[in-house]
This record gives sequence, structure tokens and C-alpha cells, in this order.
Amino acid sequence: MEKPGRLYLVPTPIGNLQDITLRALTVLKEADLIACEDTRHTGRLLAHFGLEKRKISYFEHNEAARTPQILAELEAGKSVAVVSDGGSPGLSDPAYRVVTAAIERGLTVEALPGPTAVIPALTASGLPTDRFFFEGFLPVKPGRRRNRLERLRRYPHTIVLYESVHRIRKTMADIVELFGDRPVCVARELSKIHEEYLRGAAADVAARLGESTPRGEFVIVIAGDSDAEE
Repeated sequence: MEKPGRLYLVPTPIGNLQDITLRALTVLKEADLIACEDTRHTGRLLAHFGLEKRKISYFEHNEAARTPQILAELEAGKSVAVVSDGGSPGLSDPAYRVVTAAIERGLTVEALPGPTAVIPALTASGLPTDRFFFEGFLPVKPGRRRNRLERLRRYPHTIVLYESVHRIRKTMADIVELFGDRPVCVARELSKIHEEYLRGAAADVAARLGESTPRGEFVIVIAGDSDAEE
């Protein structure tokens, strides 16, 4: 029998605050506790919608320590909402550890649909969307990053990557070298004022990035290998 506590995974806007759902606002309003990747960032979001809630930090480097605290709240019958700085928690953001622990204890886990950078970048890329592989962030170290891209190069389906502003040019240079003139789309600042899509052959997109001063977070969408077997 499931216990009364309920763990909510609540997606939050990746840029435009109007992207938050009515259901997400209801859950945030009614939750007993909000576990935030960054309490200051989430505090500004809550203040924008006139909400004042009890918050704790929950991020990559304190997941192990915070998970028992969150479980204790749930087992006491409290509802806890997990949020990241933007997008769906658990998708390249913290949540996996507390979700698996809650399931093991028979607690209810409820994931809300909502904002994420993966789907807008993919669907607006102009590349096939019927099947795709989400890689998330590549390894930081150059050698490991290239090794991973070498493996991805042989995938037959569209590939979706996340990348930071600090490594976007280096990653695109690796993609040009390993993938050749494969069609790609680089999306940045999704849902924000300076939203931009760069589409074309990998070398062309990399060159256009080199002419600008990149800002924000990036999503790279790469066409699959048309010669690879399923």
C-alpha cells in the first residue's frame, strides 16, 4: 500500500515565464516543501507568481545528503515538489536519486509535463523526429568527449545534445571533424528574447558560431547516419 506522501517533479520555464503550466502553479502552491536546484533562482520564480514556500536546496553535490531529508518529509505525509533551474527535473538535472528512493519505499511519484529544451529544439530543427537519441551533456574532458562523439557518429537516428556556452565552439569543431558535412541545427536561448536556430551543414553552422559571441545554453541536433544499419 502506498504511503500518503507524494513526490512531484515539476518542470519550470527555461526562459519565458509564461510557459509554466496552471497545474505546475497549483502543485507549487500546495506543496509542503520545494526542493530546488538553486533556492535563489526558484525564489525569484515563486515571487513572480506571488508564492512564498518553504524551500531547501537539492542539487548534484548534495543529493546524497538531502535525499533522506526529503524521504522523511514524504513518509510524514508531506508533499514535496522537486524543481530545477529550468526544464524537467531528472532530465540532465537532479532528481533520479530521490525518485528511485521514493519508489523503493512505496511512495507516490508524480511527474508533471511541461517545459524542456529537448523537444522544441528537435521539432524546429528540420531534422527527422520519428526517432531520436537524447545524449544530454557530453563529457567535459576533450578525449572522452571525442570518444563519445565517435560512437554517436554511427547512430542511424537524430541525435540531441546539450552544451554549455564555454564548450560550444570546441564541440562543434569536433562534430565537423567526426561527422563531416552532416546536417545539424544549433538552438540557443530557447523561449527567450534572443532565441536563435542555426541550421545547415555542420561546418557552415560552426563557422557562423565562430563569427558571433555565443551566449546562453545550447541544444545541438544532428542528423543520424543514413548509411548505418538499424
